Amino acid sequence: MWTWLTQTAQSATWRTLLRIALKGVALFIAANILFALLDPLPLIGQISVYNGLVSGRARLPYGENPAQSYNLSLANLEALFAAHEVSGAPKAADEYRVLVIGDSSVWGVLLEPQETLSGYLNAFRLILPDGRRVRAFNLGYPVQSAAKDLLLLDYAVRYQPDLILWLITPESLALDVQMATQLVRENPARVRALIARHSLRSLRADDPRFLEPDFLGRTIIGRRRQLADWLRLQLYGVLWQVSGVDQQYPRFYEPRMEDFPDDMPQTWHGNAPPTLRAEQLALDLIAAGAQIAESAGAKLLVINEPVFISAGKNSAVRYNYFYPRWALDEARARLREASNGAAWAYRDFWNAIPADQFTDSAVHLTPQGSRLLAELVARAIVETAGEANVQRLRSCARSKACYNSKQLRGMAQLASALAWGARGPQFESGYPDNKRATLRAALSLLD
Repeated sequence: MWTWLTQTAQSATWRTLLRIALKGVALFIAANILFALLDPLPLIGQISVYNGLVSGRARLPYGENPAQSYNLSLANLEALFAAHEVSGAPKAADEYRVLVIGDSSVWGVLLEPQETLSGYLNAFRLILPDGRRVRAFNLGYPVQSAAKDLLLLDYAVRYQPDLILWLITPESLALDVQMATQLVRENPARVRALIARHSLRSLRADDPRFLEPDFLGRTIIGRRRQLADWLRLQLYGVLWQVSGVDQQYPRFYEPRMEDFPDDMPQTWHGNAPPTLRAEQLALDLIAAGAQIAESAGAKLLVINEPVFISAGKNSAVRYNYFYPRWALDEARARLREASNGAAWAYRDFWNAIPADQFTDSAVHLTPQGSRLLAELVARAIVETAGEANVQRLRSCARSKACYNSKQLRGMAQLASALAWGARGPQFESGYPDNKRATLRAALSLLD
């Protein structure tokens, strides 16, 4: 009798365990199917310890050695921005918000956060003549690709910018580098939406390099890498908060190339000298950025960023590792032509920084070089803000109704300060005649 009862109990236990196991497998399969159908990664990306349990990062997450830098790269835009300080910074009433986008030079390779372009702009505590305080956010992301920049710009306009500062170098406009970053390849739906909305010719909606997972690839199993990266980013937040470290700072690094071999090709991304046509550059991506900025009520300022100019071997034919002389000269000419009369403002600072202020790349700056650039950019920001107000003043001068006297006076003061390079009311010299006439017409409305 006792043996029979024991056997019966053991049989019941095994049946129970089997039922539990089968139910577990069924639930796991159902969860994976539901996950694939809903594709909740964007929603998960918005869940973050940053700007809550820990502070928001001053730079977008990026890292190749997570264990040392407490940082890592991922393609989930929601997770990237949820970890950044901009997502936890409500815009103040007196804030002139500047979003800075660009490549690794903007992100700040080998620079502390306070040594980046954005860091120095904030340290300057710029106040525009109309009383608004300039606050800059570093949305740079390593890898030279204008498509990557446009993708970030399109997402970032939800944070209410007044100005989008886009630092670019022609290397980012080469047609063959647009898909070079994981951020572009793993966001095909967003990129295709940009292609359709702005009729982009520099990108192909059917580009085979887009990474599009099948149904299995969209399950929990298929997305396990992305889920693990999201979780690791949250865990690294505590280590980053305590240490302040978000990249490795090597004691020694290999400096940018200054001497070039005799057999180094004089072609540039498959383009042969001596000319470079506009259609060989992704200039349509800049135009799309200007449209996006305008739709968000912001101005776009494009800056051709400084590059290292070699004085070494074969420097007569090459500026640096990236550029044969003919290629950079031609690209700058096409950029200047495209910007003439365009919807964006443009400044060319390509040779503004001394050669000894570059570090391991032809675009990476020392802290001093970064500060020199920030001083130039600060002036350009004030000028661009003034230009925007001149345009509004022109409209007001026509309608006599779009602003009240106080608002109009503030814009006139800003524009006139730009004209004189100070914060006084003068604008009779230092400004083009047509703009002085616009200011006079607008100021006459206050009488």
